[in-house]
Amino acid sequence: MSAPAFARRTPPARRRSVVLTVVMSLFLLYTLLPLFWLVINATKTQGDLFSTFGLWFGDSFNLGDNIVETFTYRDGIFLRWLGNTLLYVVLGAGGATVLATMAGYGLAKYDFRGRKAVFAVVIGAVAVPGTALAVPTFLMFSQLGLTNTPWAIIIPSLISPFGLYLMWVFASDAVPTELLEAARVDGAGEFRTFFTISAKLLAPGIVTVLLFAVVATWNNYFLPLIMLSDPAWYPLTVGLNQWNAQATGAAAQPIYNLVITGSLLSIIPIVVAFLLLQRFWQSGLSAGSVKQ
Repeated sequence: MSAPAFARRTPPARRRSVVLTVVMSLFLLYTLLPLFWLVINATKTQGDLFSTFGLWFGDSFNLGDNIVETFTYRDGIFLRWLGNTLLYVVLGAGGATVLATMAGYGLAKYDFRGRKAVFAVVIGAVAVPGTALAVPTFLMFSQLGLTNTPWAIIIPSLISPFGLYLMWVFASDAVPTELLEAARVDGAGEFRTFFTISAKLLAPGIVTVLLFAVVATWNNYFLPLIMLSDPAWYPLTVGLNQWNAQATGAAAQPIYNLVITGSLLSIIPIVVAFLLLQRFWQSGLSAGSVKQ
């Protein structure tokens, strides 16, 4: 009778808490294990990658040499890919954030004919995966002569239906209509009101949209793969995959240590961006969820 008595004395909430803790611990392990593997193997030499256990260090700590070799391999093409990725992020993700912010603000705070139709189109665009639009986009850009140029990556990145929808919802509650009316009574124009008043109130939402856009552009693989044929314009995603294919091809040149080290270096800027902007991102996600 001791076991049933103990079961009756155990609060259901505590049992659920234990189960949730175990599940989240497994999820955390599943999430961090690939990153741990990446960090460990970036410290190994080419030979140690296949002669030692994957989740532990090799005979020598070779991280510094791997980083130097990654940056100098093939005349420093990795640096060129890193610069290309930064270019696509700054112009593509930055432009997408600006357009989504202004469009979402306008749809949230101005009444005009066809507003509901625009809302339906935005919702429909959110539901369409980007890979489904890659081939039509390639055909259109091919006719315009823009393939194999940076514009083939930057222009499609400027469109962010999810970012627009997020800013629409956020601006509806973050910017009081009474405040805008007071600014108009004081003689402020619409652009001055937006940049001096509304933009400050929209800052958490802007940072949230920016982070989503930066991650999407930084990790973009399929679109550059079909748009670009010149390795000089590759982003990191396509360039590292090319190195990986080179290591496994018929005339394979073993550079797995460079692929792993390059992959580790490519995620550092994203991690830093999330750590620096985390508090804005969290407040942006929760803002508007509770109405006064």
